[in-house]
Amino acid sequence: MTGTLRTSVVALILAIAVSLAGCSQDPNLRKQKYLGSAQHYLDKGKLDESIVEFRNALGVDPNYAEAHYGLGLVYLKKQDWPRAAQELTRTADLQPANYAARLELAKLLIAGRNFDQAKEQMDWILQTRPNDAKSHCVAADMAAAQANFPAALQEAQKAVSLGPNDAESYLKLALMQLRNNQAEAAESNFKKAIDLDPKGIVPRLLLANYYEVRNRFANAEQQLRDASQANPQDPEPIAALARLYLAQGRKNDAETLLSQKKGDFDDNSVAYRMLGDFYLGTGDLEKATAEYRKLYQEHPKDLRVKKNFTDLLLHTNRFDEAKEVNKEILNTDPNDADGLIYLGQLQMRDGDANGAISTLQTAVKNDPNHGMAHYYLSVAYQKSGNLESAESELRSAVRMRPDLFDAQRELGILAMRRGDMTTLSQTSSQMIALRPMSADGYALRAVSEINRKEFAAAEADGRRAIEVAPASSTGYVQLGNLNFAEQHFKEAESAYRSALDRDPRSNDALRGLMNTYVARKQVDAAIAAAEIQISKVQDSSGFYDLLGTVLLQQKKDVAGARAALARSVQLDKSNVDALMKLGEVENMSGQAEQAVATYQTAINDNPQEASFHISLGYIFQSRQAWGRAEEEYQKALALRHDDPIASCNLAYVIVQQGGNLDMALSLAQTARRRMPTSPDAADTLGWIYYQKRAYPSAVEALKAAIALTQESKVPDSPRYHYHLGMAYAKSGETGRAREQLQRMLRMSPDTTDAVDARKELAGLKS
Repeated sequence: MTGTLRTSVVALILAIAVSLAGCSQDPNLRKQKYLGSAQHYLDKGKLDESIVEFRNALGVDPNYAEAHYGLGLVYLKKQDWPRAAQELTRTADLQPANYAARLELAKLLIAGRNFDQAKEQMDWILQTRPNDAKSHCVAADMAAAQANFPAALQEAQKAVSLGPNDAESYLKLALMQLRNNQAEAAESNFKKAIDLDPKGIVPRLLLANYYEVRNRFANAEQQLRDASQANPQDPEPIAALARLYLAQGRKNDAETLLSQKKGDFDDNSVAYRMLGDFYLGTGDLEKATAEYRKLYQEHPKDLRVKKNFTDLLLHTNRFDEAKEVNKEILNTDPNDADGLIYLGQLQMRDGDANGAISTLQTAVKNDPNHGMAHYYLSVAYQKSGNLESAESELRSAVRMRPDLFDAQRELGILAMRRGDMTTLSQTSSQMIALRPMSADGYALRAVSEINRKEFAAAEADGRRAIEVAPASSTGYVQLGNLNFAEQHFKEAESAYRSALDRDPRSNDALRGLMNTYVARKQVDAAIAAAEIQISKVQDSSGFYDLLGTVLLQQKKDVAGARAALARSVQLDKSNVDALMKLGEVENMSGQAEQAVATYQTAINDNPQEASFHISLGYIFQSRQAWGRAEEEYQKALALRHDDPIASCNLAYVIVQQGGNLDMALSLAQTARRRMPTSPDAADTLGWIYYQKRAYPSAVEALKAAIALTQESKVPDSPRYHYHLGMAYAKSGETGRAREQLQRMLRMSPDTTDAVDARKELAGLKS
């Protein structure tokens, strides 16, 4: 080759290289390539992979409307309604004339009962395409959602008149005829839709459902088999046939069908996952895990398989294996929300609540509409003791995903602890709607009904809990609670014993049983009940806690109480209740240093629990070690920023040290607001007003403290009368001041406050 020719060839190669490089850098070509790849994965049922590619396209061009629309359709398939709505809304913003996107968005808004926004879309749709059958199909949905079934029927009939050869119009008409009790006409129109679209899956699925509801199972099965034969590459008719078998109690036939058909769909993720998902749906986690382990080996690049497999490994306590599979998910995409959620769960399992919070906050930041991310973040907050943030995240979770049963349950439990029976009733009713065959919803609703003295409703829910789960202790515990509230102690005792027969480890059942004896002043029987149950279940920290509690509260055996609580703590270092009471019994026994050591050890073992700092602060406060008390209360508030007890006590300590009264006032106001029935909170607030010379406000708050002791039947405190007497004196109400100070001296004549009270009395004018 001559030099000139060689130069020409090199130049040509360089030109081709430059051209190819230019193509690879062309953003339009890159985003179109990602879009094509996403559509390919979508056609194969690989939804997670398609999401990755749609997002890659949006990474090149955030305003790429086609990618937003495709992503919206994927989220529709995944039944992730919030994100589907978000992507379809973005599509409509970028392409206002995108009729298909607006149709899907309108359907979503109608399903979510967001009628105002749905109407905006409907107005545009009907104005833009008034003669399109699909426009009137969606208008029929809108009318039906608002329970205007005659109008819905009219819209569907209009759709048929505009689209006489459109199968979807006949389907809509059939559905609206069902709503208007025209079943025979509906069946005829389902068949008409099938005639117009013989290979269509949806018409046959709907007709099969029509037959199933009417127990015409053979007709339903035939429709599903015909649908499968007409669409051999679509797994949905097979999945529907398996569900039909399950509805008839033919579980083995469903399993056999899915096992046989699994090999027919080697390249469709939804299809080859059907058997594993069947096991998961029927609660057979071991078979589901085994099936997903095979799928993981056979389809190592399938992201959904990896995620479902990881989730199963977590639920079956195979944590080491879960860590390894999840590493692969996060290696593919470090910001994958599901992968971060699994990592957060693993961190909580390892006791790293703060690490889990950080991980799950990242998941929420990356995907704010991910309901499960909010749910597990709430779990992490609960483990760290931050109940306020936990509740906030739970509310976000159920707003994004109202179908999250576990989130609804946790929200209900938090409401129960807070005494919010309205929220408890709402969340438990939602639980029942989601899982009518679960006892938990009925049991929690019974709690709200007992507290509101709706005893007949509570009994009905308690018995329903027993009916759906006769082997569970849950319903029996609530019947026990109901009878206890009605003071039917014998019946309560029987119910609690039935609960313990079904679950010998039930803390709630043993607590209830012991309470029935204490209420009848049979303390020895309560102690015996705890000892008998401990003999049956020797490793229950909760049972030793209950034994120690009754020994302590009834002052039967302080040494025995301490021993039982120490054993409870030995069995479970995170049993906060037992640790708090152990320190309490040590302190009251004159072993304050041991109590301090107990709480310090508890803090080391449970660094996110504020209660131990509050208890330490109280011990130091009682010794008038104001600096150390302040330090502990500050630590408590760093963990729970507006804890009312820590706020109240810290405010009092600041006053005692002559500190910043404005800061003390703010803390006391927080305590008073969050503990409106607490005499201490009212007294502390009043005393700070006194220190700030706001005497009228001081008098009102201090009078409230004394009134609250009478309302709540707690022991009267000489300090309250001393403070009120001093405030009356500064307000010029001499007679009332003398009355309160003299009462204080009768109650407590030998304290430092008594010396000051005598001085004040001596200076009062007659």
